Amino acid sequence: MLTEKKTRLGIISALAEEQEGLIHAMTDAVRHTHGMRDYTAGKLWNMDTVAVLSRIGKVAAAMTAVTLVEKFGVTHIVFTGVAGSADRAVQVGDVVIAESLVQHDMDASPLFPRFEVPLTGLSHLPSDLELGSRLAHAATTFLEGENGATLHRGLIGSGDQFIHDGVRLAALKSALPGLLAVEMEGAAVAQVCFELGIPFAVIRTISDNANESAATDFMHFVKTVASRYAFGIIERFCRQA
Repeated sequence: MLTEKKTRLGIISALAEEQEGLIHAMTDAVRHTHGMRDYTAGKLWNMDTVAVLSRIGKVAAAMTAVTLVEKFGVTHIVFTGVAGSADRAVQVGDVVIAESLVQHDMDASPLFPRFEVPLTGLSHLPSDLELGSRLAHAATTFLEGENGATLHRGLIGSGDQFIHDGVRLAALKSALPGLLAVEMEGAAVAQVCFELGIPFAVIRTISDNANESAATDFMHFVKTVASRYAFGIIERFCRQA
């Protein structure tokens, strides 16, 4: 439970723009540098928190998650950032909270089924229900002030690829019909947390449609919208805990 005295929340984002403002909102902030990353520990709206930028990609995210747990003693992890839409019902500006995550570029077949993480028996790694529900409540409250923005909950796919190709996206959607969004870190954090027994959640704001204009749309959205969404939702999340 987040209300336990020993709770320590780890907040990960890949890029500075996805987390901008949260560090400045911390009280009693102390920065620690480890493994080429800056981990800032302090209080966010009275919640004991460690915030860090993982950088882009699954290995970077996995290393960051392990460090948060093993070195900084976090008990829960939230990954916040942006993603590309993988479903026509999911529009730019909407928010997706993962109910489960899959590494869409994992394929050890024929040794293991496609998408299954070898030796785990799982392809879809479930996120923590309580954290997801708390994030959903915070996001719903925040989105009340955003005209037309919608909250979705479901499957997010991660891979070491920036998806900007409609044909590639259609192939992924065919293989994973429930896929709502694509990004590059969340499922790696999910695997780490699954193996270490750490509750986690992933929340993504949709920045683009993962098509041929994705790169341009992504950069514009990250610079103008992503930090505001992350700040507003995380503030509400911390205050309600």
